[in-house]
Amino acid sequence: MAVAGCDETVYAQLLNDFCLLKFDMEMEELGQRLWCDWGDTAGIYAELTNCTVLIALKLDCYWPSQLVDNFFTGIHKNYFKSCSLTGRLPADPPFTILCSLIFVPMLITLLMTALVVWRSKRSEGIV
Repeated sequence: MAVAGCDETVYAQLLNDFCLLKFDMEMEELGQRLWCDWGDTAGIYAELTNCTVLIALKLDCYWPSQLVDNFFTGIHKNYFKSCSLTGRLPADPPFTILCSLIFVPMLITLLMTALVVWRSKRSEGIV
């Protein structure tokens, strides 16, 4: 009884020849400035995902698999390595918020320290 399984070498080659090639062309056409804009890349990325699934189904391969994970990791390293999770570039908060986030905890720490010192100097009622 012969059991046909997934030929991962063929699967990897087809992923590169069909899915990655089309994705590369569409991303280059989109332009590097828009790679981090999820609204512009979501459709292209969805097509890439569907391509990997369809090839897996045709070749009787598992999806997802380690091969697919490595495939997408390579794509993320090439195209999305400088993108933040929200699609926006990270930035410092406004100065007023930044100052409040720094000085309020410092003020509370100083007040609590002063309260402990003041309370320790008052020994009334302590047995």
